[in-house]
Amino acid sequence: MGEILEGKVVPVNIEQEMKKSYIDYAMSVIVGRALPDVRDGLKPVHRRILYAMYESGMTPDKPHKKSANVVGNVLAKYHPHGDSAVYDTLVRMAQDFSFRYPLVDGHGNFGSVDGDSAAAMRYTEARMAKIAMELLKDINKETVDFIPNYDESTEEPIVLPSKVPNLLINGSAGIAVGMATNIPPHNLGEVIDGVIDLIDNPDISIDGLMKRVKGPDFPTAGIILGTEGIKKAYRTGRGSIKIRAKAEIEKLNNGKTQVIITEIPYQVNKARLIEKIAELAREKKVEGITDLRDESDRKGMRIVIELRKDVNPNVLLNQLYKHTQLQENFGVIMLAIVDGAPKVLNLKQVLEHYVDHQKNVIVRRTKYDLKKAKERAHIVEGLRIALRNLDAIIKLIRSSKNTEEAKVNLINNFSLSDIQAQAILDMRLQRLTALEREKLENEYKELMEKIDYYMKILADEKLVTGIIKDELKEVKQQYNDPRRTHINLEDDVLEIEDLIEQEEVVITITHRGYIKRLNVDTYKSQKRGGRGISGMATRDEDFVEHLFVANTHQYLLFFTNKGKVYRLKVHEIPEASRQAKGTSIVNLLYLESGESLTTVIPVKKFEEGKNLITITAKGIVKKSDLSDYDTSRKDGIIALTLSEGDELIGVRLTDGNKELILGTRKGKSIRFSEKEVRKMGRTARGVKAIELSAEDRVVSMDIIEKDSQVICVTENGFGKRTDSEEYRIQSRGGKGILALKITEKTGSLVGLRVVQEQQELMIVTKDGIIIRTEVEGISQMGRVTQGVKLMRIGERDKVSALAKLNIHKENENVELD
Repeated sequence: MGEILEGKVVPVNIEQEMKKSYIDYAMSVIVGRALPDVRDGLKPVHRRILYAMYESGMTPDKPHKKSANVVGNVLAKYHPHGDSAVYDTLVRMAQDFSFRYPLVDGHGNFGSVDGDSAAAMRYTEARMAKIAMELLKDINKETVDFIPNYDESTEEPIVLPSKVPNLLINGSAGIAVGMATNIPPHNLGEVIDGVIDLIDNPDISIDGLMKRVKGPDFPTAGIILGTEGIKKAYRTGRGSIKIRAKAEIEKLNNGKTQVIITEIPYQVNKARLIEKIAELAREKKVEGITDLRDESDRKGMRIVIELRKDVNPNVLLNQLYKHTQLQENFGVIMLAIVDGAPKVLNLKQVLEHYVDHQKNVIVRRTKYDLKKAKERAHIVEGLRIALRNLDAIIKLIRSSKNTEEAKVNLINNFSLSDIQAQAILDMRLQRLTALEREKLENEYKELMEKIDYYMKILADEKLVTGIIKDELKEVKQQYNDPRRTHINLEDDVLEIEDLIEQEEVVITITHRGYIKRLNVDTYKSQKRGGRGISGMATRDEDFVEHLFVANTHQYLLFFTNKGKVYRLKVHEIPEASRQAKGTSIVNLLYLESGESLTTVIPVKKFEEGKNLITITAKGIVKKSDLSDYDTSRKDGIIALTLSEGDELIGVRLTDGNKELILGTRKGKSIRFSEKEVRKMGRTARGVKAIELSAEDRVVSMDIIEKDSQVICVTENGFGKRTDSEEYRIQSRGGKGILALKITEKTGSLVGLRVVQEQQELMIVTKDGIIIRTEVEGISQMGRVTQGVKLMRIGERDKVSALAKLNIHKENENVELD
């Protein structure tokens, strides 16, 4: 048996064999299937389809032919893979929503943006698109190398001459082994302008190129948000670009509004997008949609979303951007095959490789043209000799026994080459006329001029780059079109506030996380001891936890018990009626599990010199710059670091020279200067503000103002007004003094507010009952008293929050919680 197997079985190390085989497979996929060549921007299957169509004469000036014809030719000659892979690629090359500049002119059903598949290849017809001819132009002039096909029955090009920078204008996407590429499409005119600038100035920076190449230009248009993602992608070859659908808000005659979607992000399936919106509406994740329909036709896309009258369309749009593909991130990976190996490239490198390829194509084409011109000139020179010695040549030919003897005699007697002698023998008698002889002389002159021109090109690189520029300008003139995708520069974006009137509104947030805004005039001022009116329809287990007044043009900073902060604009809060429960806060903020709001403050702008003072239930105070909190991150940022078992309970905005006053559940208070609190970083923990007893905790913080008074309110509706001077200044960290005498009748202290006489106070209970009363109507009493009844509340109800209203004067930073 050993003798039989000897020489036929080779023992191998399986680990080594697996490594080698897998690397071979990986490189085959990387180079031969999944990644585009940096020079023509095509994967092998795309290149083979175009070349097969070119070879079959399926050019733009010829009639369409069955797609099955193309697929059959590609499979038979160049691409020994499945027919569906070839046909699917052909289909994509014909779709104007997949390719920015389609390379195939399709006739029939080639699919739709709704995800409908194309008809079978036996039904559809195709031919090359006009721009595809630019990719193959001069391919017969030895401009590119050819290699044997898979069965060595014919040859195929390694790369196409590509007179257009196809890698960028049409982009590419592919998943290889251990790597992937995702290059977005661009505008042809912009890319050509960038190439020309690079030729004129090889040292141009990427930022310089970006003055020409503004950013991706998707076939489905849409809006790119900001330029940071574009800059990163162009500088490093990797980046993330946010694309948003184009939406318009229309007012209807019945008072309702509707959102019209006319453009969607690249590669988004329109039918699935509409299904997702409908699903969100059914599951109440997005509330306010009354009708949803697709009115798209041949003229363009039109998705109509009708809304209820009380719905803020801008907020609903933001919810749809968050939960659907109306906003998508395009992850750019500019990976291509360079010299047979995959490489991540920046914008300049992509253009440099394209220019190098074009230089090579022009030089090879010129050498080919020069060779053909010299060959023709050689023949014309022989014909000229024949015409100058016509009688002798005719006599020589007539005296020759056969063609071979005539050729030998011509070569020997007139110093002609074999080719020249054959050309003379093949010459027709009509070439002997005077007119034909003149044409021959003119042809020879032109050939000499061409040869001289070709020689100059080969000797001067500037002439080569000049030709590239001229040809690119011709391509741009013929195929350029306006940019489709709009790029929103952050400084140029029209803010929604420009369309919204400035007004003070009341914001209410319930314990279960429902938020709404409504006009401040909804609540009429009442005398002390009034019953109040219902401010919000709440469930039995829900209650109003936050109530404050803000301006529609302000930001809202949402601070949570876990020490995080989120940001929203006031006008983004949906407006609702007094009895409506509002919108779930989870539709507006990315709150984590177990995270609840503790304080919300309005801020006009994030200017330097302003401080945020935070206080925790365990009495830890911290001061940091307001500008540290300027972020548009939807998932929030850390506002401060909390110790175990502690939580954030209050935040105030200061200018660095304020005095703070704290109130605790057991009626204690402490007043100290914020200068005693050193400034710290945003994520710092802070320092001790007050020393608390074991069961006590801080419930409130406010800022002392000139000629101000302090109002204390308890959970059973008791309260009083005391001159702020009765609260003496102490050092930070002390035990404090009594602010209000706590008894079983009054209940624990709920809040402490610094007020002016011209202000008004809102008191809200857990059941959502709200009373609005003037400050001057509240009894003024001493610091150690228990106060009087401010609000009659139900037997099981408790006061949950209070807020002061700046009604009679403007105040940029209304400090409420």
